[in-house]
Amino acid sequence: MDYPDSRPTIKTERLLLRPLQISDGWDVRRMAGNSKVAVNTLYMPFPYPEEVAEEWISTHATEFFEKKQLILGIALKSSKELLGCIGLTMKTDIENAELGYWIGEPYWNQGYATEAARAIIDFGFQSLGLHKIYANYFSNNAASGRVMEKIGMVQEGYLRQHVRHWGEYKDLYVFGIVKPAI
Repeated sequence: MDYPDSRPTIKTERLLLRPLQISDGWDVRRMAGNSKVAVNTLYMPFPYPEEVAEEWISTHATEFFEKKQLILGIALKSSKELLGCIGLTMKTDIENAELGYWIGEPYWNQGYATEAARAIIDFGFQSLGLHKIYANYFSNNAASGRVMEKIGMVQEGYLRQHVRHWGEYKDLYVFGIVKPAI
């Protein structure tokens, strides 16, 4: 069933967090299919098969309409160039969501993940009625941990050998942030 596309576009100083279009599939596949990106994401297919990005993108409007996920592309405001993705996997019945993001390698170390994460967290609290947003990262991905700290998340846990990824068990750091009291 097709639902109306009610996904937001969120603007920051340098970025547009916008709904992905099927035409973004090639860029998603090219950037997410980089082993340096995929190695730090639990569910990223690697190597990235043809048409998987387009199939994934085609689910986004329905997932948002059903209040399951909000997935947005991260694009430069100046050029509209796609540089990554960010999303919230929502559990509206308990008013929380899991934050996930990835940035294409050419765009690393420029503050884009921090800027995008801050914006989607604000949107989650202000527009989606969330009370808490949490995220986790593999212990060998300190850059993602720095993003979480910069946006005000605090470490809530450490899960030893919690997931099997690319043939090895990996430790996870768990971070969270609660909606600020007004």
